[in-house]
Amino acid sequence: MTTKTKYLFFTGGVVSSVGKGVTAAALGLLLKERGFKVAVQKLDPYINVDPGTMSPYQHGEVYVLDDGAETDLDLGHYERFIDIRLSKVSNFTTGQVYAEIISKERRGDYLGGTIQVIPHITNEIKRRIGLAAKETKADIVMLEVGGTVGDIESQPFLEALRQLRNEVGRENCLFIHVTWLPVIGATGELKTKPTQHSVAALRSIGISPNIIIARADQDVDKSLCEKIALFCDVEKDSVIPMKTADVLYDVPLMLEKLGVGDLVVEKLKIKATRKPNMRPWKKLVEEVRKPKPTVKVALVGKYVELQDAYMSVREALKHAALANSVEVDIQWIHSADLEKDKGWDVIKHTDAILVPGGFGSRGVEGKILASRYAREHKIPYLGLCLGMQVMCIDFARGALDLEDANSSEFDRGTEHPVIDLMHDQRSITDMGGTMRLGLYPCLLTKNSKAGLAYGVPRVDERHRHRFEFNNDYRKQFEEAGMVFSGLSPDGRLVEIVELKDHPYMVASQFHPEFLSRPMNPHPLFVGLLKAAKGKGK
Repeated sequence: MTTKTKYLFFTGGVVSSVGKGVTAAALGLLLKERGFKVAVQKLDPYINVDPGTMSPYQHGEVYVLDDGAETDLDLGHYERFIDIRLSKVSNFTTGQVYAEIISKERRGDYLGGTIQVIPHITNEIKRRIGLAAKETKADIVMLEVGGTVGDIESQPFLEALRQLRNEVGRENCLFIHVTWLPVIGATGELKTKPTQHSVAALRSIGISPNIIIARADQDVDKSLCEKIALFCDVEKDSVIPMKTADVLYDVPLMLEKLGVGDLVVEKLKIKATRKPNMRPWKKLVEEVRKPKPTVKVALVGKYVELQDAYMSVREALKHAALANSVEVDIQWIHSADLEKDKGWDVIKHTDAILVPGGFGSRGVEGKILASRYAREHKIPYLGLCLGMQVMCIDFARGALDLEDANSSEFDRGTEHPVIDLMHDQRSITDMGGTMRLGLYPCLLTKNSKAGLAYGVPRVDERHRHRFEFNNDYRKQFEEAGMVFSGLSPDGRLVEIVELKDHPYMVASQFHPEFLSRPMNPHPLFVGLLKAAKGKGK
């Protein structure tokens, strides 16, 4: 590793979900604005090899990168805030580290030696961190350690960071500890003792934080920051009070106002090449806060109890709302409820319907019913991945009278498998990382709704699927009024479908939500809310 690379290490204390990912993403933006090339890496302590096979109820959405890596949802924050394209080196898990070490041991690479956490596991962690620095050639590599300090799973990662600090030089590393100040209900008093304990846990490993971000839901008094500084052996100006933001995209502005960007530059002893221009972000936040007419969007999913399962979809809707000068009110509807005749009162009073991706048969018929309602009642509709497939199933049943039409994923014996397993997936048995993943090209039909939305003849979008539209039915569908407005360059794979006689019923096999940005909203989401806005007039 070159000592020219600077490293920012983010740890979390007291509780999980304290906001390390958003804090790191926001600080990455501030450093990028100062002229530095920034790379980001998320170190996940769980034993799973990747997030791709994990339940969304436990882990939230699986965020897919250009190269097909299935990653943690925090990488979505990194890409959206910093506006960078990450790769597989940007996220790894304990499972991946152990799998690599065990594979080497089985091959005999260690010549029968005893395999230990130190040095073998920690060396592999450092090697993967080094890959991020080498492949990105970044000035600053930001590393977020998942979980909470004190978790037994994260100890090898923290030990690796301690070793790395000594190897690359302490002057090239900075530890930022993001912690939580709880409130005692009876008194309304913020308590610092949990922060002190989390820092003590870090110091017991041999790591002393350089900066503490003290998170809270209310204003943090200066005296509390001084108390944290005293008991945690941190400089007074390095304890940053961070009140919960009412607007997510205000976090970079808050950190900039608190002087965190300059503080990091000063502590790393590096020189910015330009002054940060935060005017676009100020304008963005101002636009978010402006009173605007509301558009109701029914999001029909199967994991709606945990909204983080649709993190990128939710943010993409917000981006598109800003582009249309409207406020989006997302109505979270469980697709299984529609099957039980529940939730229809919401559907009937919505301006648009969005059906996101998903796997498994639970709630699928509810998604099909939502698509049918949008088709029959001319409600603007956007389908993503499975949302496209259920649109095709409903169309086959409703427009072609193929009552048995289905996906072979849900009914292997269906007489009309309008959605079927991709040919190159049929010999695959392993579950993790084996789908059609990552960035693939799509050619657009001129003057179609999708073509007009994008305004270009070709796009590249991120995919995550095993099943596809069955081309045996393409002619029947076209004759009945469905337009295949996006195809793979060889014409084999259907990428986008839409209806001729509908204000906006568009669906994609890919996941457009992964490429939506606050300053550059995705065209398909913009088109949906534009149609919904028009409906409300």
